[in-house]
Amino acid sequence: MIPEDVIDQVSAAADIVAILSEYVKLKKVGSVYRGPCPFHQGTGPNFSVVPRGGYHCFVCHEKGSVFTFVQKRLGMTFVEAVKYVGEKSGVEVRDVHRKREGPDPREPLWETNATAAGWFTTMLWESDFGKPARDYLAKRAISRETADLFRMGYAPHEIGLMRAFMNGLGFENNRLLEVGLLVQKDEQEEPRPRFRDRLVFPIHDATGNAVGFGGRILGQGEPKYLNSPESPVFSKGRVLYNYAGARHAIRRAERVLLVEGYFDVVRLVAAGLEEVIAPMGTALTDDQADLLARSAPTVFLLYDSDAPGQKASFRAADVLLSRGLTVRMVTLPDGEDPDTFVAKHGGAAMEKLLDQSLDVFDRKVQLLERGGWFADLQRKRRALDRLMPTIRATTDPITRDLYLARTAQAAGIERDVLVRELEMLPRRGRARQPERPQSPVSGVGRIGAPMRDMSPREPDFVPRVEHAPESSAEKELLRVMVLHPELIEQIVEDVARVEIDDGDQPDVDLEQLTGTSSVIRDPIYFQIFQELSSGGDLSPEALAERLGLLENDVVETLRAEPGAVVNPPQTVVDSIRMLRARALRERIDEHTRMLPLAAEAEKNGLLRRAEALRKELAAVGGREWRSVRRQVQ
Repeated sequence: MIPEDVIDQVSAAADIVAILSEYVKLKKVGSVYRGPCPFHQGTGPNFSVVPRGGYHCFVCHEKGSVFTFVQKRLGMTFVEAVKYVGEKSGVEVRDVHRKREGPDPREPLWETNATAAGWFTTMLWESDFGKPARDYLAKRAISRETADLFRMGYAPHEIGLMRAFMNGLGFENNRLLEVGLLVQKDEQEEPRPRFRDRLVFPIHDATGNAVGFGGRILGQGEPKYLNSPESPVFSKGRVLYNYAGARHAIRRAERVLLVEGYFDVVRLVAAGLEEVIAPMGTALTDDQADLLARSAPTVFLLYDSDAPGQKASFRAADVLLSRGLTVRMVTLPDGEDPDTFVAKHGGAAMEKLLDQSLDVFDRKVQLLERGGWFADLQRKRRALDRLMPTIRATTDPITRDLYLARTAQAAGIERDVLVRELEMLPRRGRARQPERPQSPVSGVGRIGAPMRDMSPREPDFVPRVEHAPESSAEKELLRVMVLHPELIEQIVEDVARVEIDDGDQPDVDLEQLTGTSSVIRDPIYFQIFQELSSGGDLSPEALAERLGLLENDVVETLRAEPGAVVNPPQTVVDSIRMLRARALRERIDEHTRMLPLAAEAEKNGLLRRAEALRKELAAVGGREWRSVRRQVQ
């Protein structure tokens, strides 16, 4: 039995061009390699090899992966082929036994996406329908050569074109629906294309298989970017855009450039920075971080320079540090993203920014220092609360020791105090992190794990996340927001008033360093709260597009219990009261923890302030909390 992770690891490491060049004389033609077919002993350049994918002969129609080639050309079994390619690629394969015979059941879905990708490309360059997309690319100074490298295409606005083409080739509607090329709300409704009037970016998995698409709308409408839905071959939390194309450059450079968007990737690759990839429009996931950890020792974060970009950077950094990676943060000029910066200044200027990048922890400390967060005792305590989770996330002992020393120096406190703090459990009242969901199509997800279930099916729903008890008020607020959207504006205002006012605050927002709200602590609930309060389309379909699997699971659970809220306004009042009480308790705890850091002259003031907070806590109800989820009358 072959662990699927072993196959993926060997395939990701394999240089298919180098391996096939031992048996076929290949010559680079554009973005592919061409030569005579070794299967029908052809003499013309009809045999095509795609560096990030597989091979295909346009005469005898032989096609497949690097494993398929080795099996057919050298007469090896699948196990022997995996070992052979692994040896060529520097990946050791031990004691594997193949029990699955025949083709991979996902191949029909890969073929469907690959065929659609070819049609989208034809629409872009050879159809009158594609003129708006061609004009858009010209406006953004994206050349035909660059667009072809990423196999860009165009999805016309017309409803029936793509379906008619695919049906004519034998691809039935059921399969088009399964991969998300078509959508159908009910059986009576005519299937419609998911992507309309959009510039299309094909998405490939680590081995180069076409698994989905991203679409950038060209006219008016929302969402601006739309991805394929979750399917048996596509899960946006386990795929990195351009990874298949960048993996060899990543190993050569021993670094990864992590950006936010499709055009960031396209622009940097066109400028000669090939080791660049992007998540699928979501926060970096554990599975994506695991993939990066197997690829290079250093990750450069090149997110946008605005506050959301900073938050996303620091969230991603903690995930990457937990894998033992070195994480560096690139600071872009205000108002710039990687795409616009490189378009204006070129790849050499970006290399200079990479050279000037800071370790992500140094960047955090730098922002805190510039914002004055180490200037007084109370702010210093709160700043340390933002730094300690990053230190805890760091698995490399030397890096952790350096971070401790840097924090002690910046805050002006003894290192031993920080060590004691580090050894303590995370503060009570913080939301527990969600358990990592098991891959819907895999086992444990490591070498030696059970083999992935290869049967074509819809992904299992992710396990329900168990949240901290204190997050019940957050959950009930979200329930009201989902079921009674007319109250969202008032709820947002009430939540903003929960935070305790400490007077004048430094310029740097502490939440910029964590990406979570100081009021909505649970990371899953926070993402939902952000989307609900964003002012965007709140229809179930539009909301589902913008949220991840875990968030959608929670929203559907809330929506499925309409009778759980008997009195929405009172539920909001009770929930806000509980959140205010939690904030007060934590501020009292914060004052208590400041005592070891305070000089004698400061301790009496801390004690007086803590007593005042206790009185306020008693006034709002203390720890009393009546369940806001009353039985349906």
